Amino acid sequence: MNERANPRTRVGIVRSNKMDKTAVVEVVRYVRHPLYKKYIRRRVKYLAHDAENTCGIGDEVKIIETRPMSRRKRWRVLETLRAVQ
Repeated sequence: MNERANPRTRVGIVRSNKMDKTAVVEVVRYVRHPLYKKYIRRRVKYLAHDAENTCGIGDEVKIIETRPMSRRKRWRVLETLRAVQ
């Protein structure tokens, strides 16, 4: 059994697709400040493997954790949820 039981998935927006077979996906999450109780936006950029180069800038995609593809690439694009024309 080589696959994880529950691999991590994230939903984010494609910010760059200039690399070959790679997309930069920005994932935004909101966390509550412990003292002031205000919600703060936290951003993380993941390098995701896009084998067919189908992602466009602005597309909403779902990415899934996978084996290391390169030095910084540990995610791959699972599906495109909303494409921008």
